[in-house]
Amino acid sequence: MIKFQEIKIGDYLMADNDGDTLQGEVTNLNGDEKQVCVNTGTQEFWFETSQLKGIPLDNDQLGKLKFTQQTNDDGTVKYSKGAFRILLPSKDNFMTMEIWYRDEKRHMMQPITVHQLQNHYLQMTKVHLNSEAFV
Repeated sequence: MIKFQEIKIGDYLMADNDGDTLQGEVTNLNGDEKQVCVNTGTQEFWFETSQLKGIPLDNDQLGKLKFTQQTNDDGTVKYSKGAFRILLPSKDNFMTMEIWYRDEKRHMMQPITVHQLQNHYLQMTKVHLNSEAFV
């Protein structure tokens, strides 16, 4: 379950609709009822936070978010989108990571989900992270 306060419009989440789990984008929030509207690609549905879960961050998800990947000589892997960087200790090792944007650097000591990365990106760049290419 995800805390309602963690969710922002534009976040990508997994939504469980009576056993049918679909990935979607948050399009609206109802703070009074603590409900989240998610567009699953075919239509929008309102969900309780108990019906939502994060999407594990991995190479495929970073590709969907238009990050470019570079393997360094020391075995570390760097992902870039504009001036925003993610550094993994080794290929496909998302257990820990370092993220930075300009002067600000953050160390993640456990795996994070896509919406958590989107929230860090928003806090650091003041721009919401989505699947559009960086311009």
